[in-house]
Amino acid sequence: MLDIGDPFPGLTLDLAGDAGTLSLPDALGAGYNVVLFYRGHW
Repeated sequence: MLDIGDPFPGLTLDLAGDAGTLSLPDALGAGYNVVLFYRGHW
């Protein structure tokens, strides 16, 4: 859990299919952001 003022940790996520990767927080825009992780069915 992040507290107020904590920087978002650096993550590199593999996207579904052949969509490549997503690097966070570099891919986030300025201002407020929400990141949701949906694990689907395992």
